[in-house]
Amino acid sequence: MAEAHVVRGFQVVLENERPDIDSAVVLARLDEALALIERHQPWRFAHLRRDVAQFWVVRYPCRGAYFPDTHTCMTELTFLARTDITAAPVASSIVHEGMHARTYEMVRPESHDPAREERICRRAELDFGFALPTELGAPVIERALQSLELSDQDVAPTIDWAEAQRRQNAIDREAAQRHERGRSN
Repeated sequence: MAEAHVVRGFQVVLENERPDIDSAVVLARLDEALALIERHQPWRFAHLRRDVAQFWVVRYPCRGAYFPDTHTCMTELTFLARTDITAAPVASSIVHEGMHARTYEMVRPESHDPAREERICRRAELDFGFALPTELGAPVIERALQSLELSDQDVAPTIDWAEAQRRQNAIDREAAQRHERGRSN
């Protein structure tokens, strides 16, 4: 069910298996987030163009990830679909993953320090938040500052991906049930 799109010049692979999520809304939100980066930090947008080959929008047990083997920035489907937040946190997540792309190219694998890399990415989010108008930047700044105060273990925790997937599957089952109940009423 993968669909190919182009958003602001980026190749986008969209996998939407959720009938309750409108793909057009998700793509518009990605465009809005990328527009914020392009408008408020054009140099960072240029870095994304150099460092990221494509965006992958898919249901995933975290809001964003960078896959260095394919130079792919993953942005999570339900995170993009949220209309209760502005596009600024989405853009901030993209900035974060874009920094992972940059550090991956600059740091030898044997020198990889996950906590240090996460702090570099959070500082990029903080810088982005300060570049935004106050009302958009405030939640980005708050989240970045909170993250920067965490211990090494907490800023770059070891993830139990099987447990994360189990939780995601339970949420998706519940969403599917709500969607079916809504259709039958």
